[in-house]
Parts: sequence; C-alpha cells; structure tokens
Amino acid sequence: MNADSKNLNQSIIKAFSVLDAFTDDKKEWGVRELATKTGYNKSTVYRLLSTLVSLNVVQQNDNEKYQLGSKLFELGNRVSIYKSLRNLTNTPIQKVALEIQETVLLGILKEQQVFHINKADSLQGLKISTSIGSYAPINGSAIGKLLLAFASPETQEDFLNSVTLKSFTKNTITSTSKFKEELLLIQQQKFALDVEESELGLVCIAIPIYNNKGKVIAGISASGPSSRFKMENVSSYIQILQKGANTIEQHLSDFDSL
Repeated sequence: MNADSKNLNQSIIKAFSVLDAFTDDKKEWGVRELATKTGYNKSTVYRLLSTLVSLNVVQQNDNEKYQLGSKLFELGNRVSIYKSLRNLTNTPIQKVALEIQETVLLGILKEQQVFHINKADSLQGLKISTSIGSYAPINGSAIGKLLLAFASPETQEDFLNSVTLKSFTKNTITSTSKFKEELLLIQQQKFALDVEESELGLVCIAIPIYNNKGKVIAGISASGPSSRFKMENVSSYIQILQKGANTIEQHLSDFDSL
C-alpha cells in the first residue's frame, strides 16, 4: 500500500474485492465460498453482500447465491470513452482476426497492468479466456511488455520498483535484469512476443499503435496455439497486424493517452 493508505476506506476496498471475484467463469458465489476466495470472514462477507444487495449492485438468486446486479450495468454504460473506443476499433480488429485467423486484442497500460479494451475472436475455434475490460500482468503479456517498453523511463522504473514479476509458466521472465533486456529488445524490433509465457501452448505477438505525435498509446496483438502460430511467420503476422494498426491510428490520432 502507498503512504496514503491509512486514509482509504477499508470497507469500500473490501466491497470491491468482493465484486472483483465475479467473472465470466464464475458469475455466482455463495457466502462461504466467497469468504474463502477473498480471505474475509463469513460475517464480513455477508454484511458486505447485504449492503450491495440494498444498492442493487448485486442480487440474490433463488438458489441463495449472489450475482452482479443491474446497477453495475447502468454505471458501466456511463463509461463512454471505452465504449467509443470499441466502436472505433471494432471493424479494424475484426478484419485483422479474419485475415490472421487468430484472436486479436487491443490493450492499454492502466494501473501497472494491461487493460483490454477490445477483442475479436479467432474463427479457427480457439477461444482465448481474456475478455474485454479484463486486466493482465505486464510481464505475462505481449501487449504489456510492448507498452512498458515504449513507456517513459519513469513509468518503467516505477513498475520495476513496485511490482513483483510473477511466474505463470516456466517461460515467464521473472528476473528484473532479463526483463530490462527484453524491453530494450522490444524497443529495437518494435514488436513483442509472448512465447508460452502466460500460458503453455499459447503464443502472442503485439505491435504498437501511435498517435499523431509518434507516442505509443495502445497495442494490438494476435494470440494463437503454438501448434499453429509459427515463429517463422512472425513477419507476415506483423504485416497483417500493421494493417489494423494503421486504420486504428487514423481514428485515434488525436488521443494523447487512452
């Protein structure tokens, strides 16, 4: 926690920890299992859920489990910037996914993580679990490594000084010195690779998206199974991704950041 953490409302922090447990893979929770998930005691979780129910932030089902309520949908629709970005980028990333025949993601740096603002699924049948609005660790993501490589030296140092490089597979870079070398390589080659670093059997390549001032404001990536995603085809993957990036850059040229 930072120096101002003593001024933060712990009940709100706990409430959001509870809300973060609700995902596409786990949409319903009972009090006991949610207490186990969050590490809070049952009475605390029950009290938080009761308050959230009264605000329509969560709702209780007939089976006495809880799921997210309509209030979050209402609030989410007010976040117009990301909705607009999705509208602006839907067509180009879908065209890339169609041509490259892999799942395509569009991401930005946010809160020292990768924030996925759009996605086009592969037509080849491979479903990547990453969803729009989800976060991913920087060192386990091609987009994350790419965006950090082109971030300011201050942003890089802040990240390396405050975030632990966690291991997700045997290929994940967890050494700070090796990670710095990786960032330098990405700067030179202007693309990033995730070769089974976030998930075994999954390969990803990412390239930058620039604004009209030459600043990298986002990254676009293609992800596919290692059995189909061959390293000798990297240059052709980059060419296809670049087509989408060029179109997106036209739409986002005036953005200083996303």
